[in-house]
Amino acid sequence: MNRPVAAATSWIFPAAPPERLAMIRILVGAFTLIYVLVRIPAYLALADADQARFEPLGVLSSVPAPFTGTVLAVVIAVAAIAGLCFVAGVGFRLTGPLFALAALFLCSYRNSWGQVLWLENLMVIHVLIAGFSPSADALAWRGRRRRGSRPTQQPSAPAATRSEAYGVPVRLAALVTVASYLLAAIAKIRLAGVDWVASDSLRNHVAAALVRAELFGAPSSPIGRRLVDVGWVFPWLAGAVVALELSAPLALCSGCRRNIWLISIWSMHATIALTMYVVFPYQLFLVAFAPMFELEHLRRARLDGIGWLPRLRRSARGLPFRRSASSAGTPGEHLGEGEHVG
Repeated sequence: MNRPVAAATSWIFPAAPPERLAMIRILVGAFTLIYVLVRIPAYLALADADQARFEPLGVLSSVPAPFTGTVLAVVIAVAAIAGLCFVAGVGFRLTGPLFALAALFLCSYRNSWGQVLWLENLMVIHVLIAGFSPSADALAWRGRRRRGSRPTQQPSAPAATRSEAYGVPVRLAALVTVASYLLAAIAKIRLAGVDWVASDSLRNHVAAALVRAELFGAPSSPIGRRLVDVGWVFPWLAGAVVALELSAPLALCSGCRRNIWLISIWSMHATIALTMYVVFPYQLFLVAFAPMFELEHLRRARLDGIGWLPRLRRSARGLPFRRSASSAGTPGEHLGEGEHVG
């Protein structure tokens, strides 16, 4: 009995190197920062919006009235500066939570004006997880050590620093991603039951997206217009969507099962984008699925590639190679450019 409990505990509270959590911080933070910057015009336009549309929700549900343009501009500026520091890992004890809360505020405020963008929910939760965890303990910018020297990053932590403090936030982010798909499937079944698959529910969703685009003068999908005429295909597509969402726990596995599910769910999002022009960028750019992978290996692969640069430069100058630790020592361990093994 102790063995299953121990296995479950180690899975829920896994130990991981700090680089894995740091890569989540960089990917999620960079995506969210770009997203916020791109949507600055939409945020500022809310200052002149009809106040009758304002229905505060989420963390802003107790706000009595809309904020002024000055307040919005200040929050956007804070989000931009804190976001850059978030990605770089600078002053993270302050900038990590600050950027996460600024992103939560901006997305909640934008959604309080009548159009709820569900695609932002997962992104914001991931930012909150990274922002309130020690995700800057590795791969963080440490400024200049001395005048005239290069800016440096925190060195790689050895394997002995694997800790639950780094593994649990990654596991939590992965569980949140899986839960988002399970909840989507449960919502479909709860609202329409088997009819969501057997009837024209999905077909009506596609047709409604096309009509809405035409009413507002926006471009509509030519693929969607043709597909709506093929009625028999939609029950099959609807069944595949529900099956994929219900099988989301496969993403928590490793190897082939996880990869097949990720390819399938990405294909689903790509199909939605092509037929309805409804884009989920966080999923399409694969950032939503980053917690399912051991991303610290990406950094090691990058270092393996960089390790060739000094030798290529010496070869171009007609000088002999200097043997490096990457070719003589443990994989992933490298000496600096000016060091060599005698």
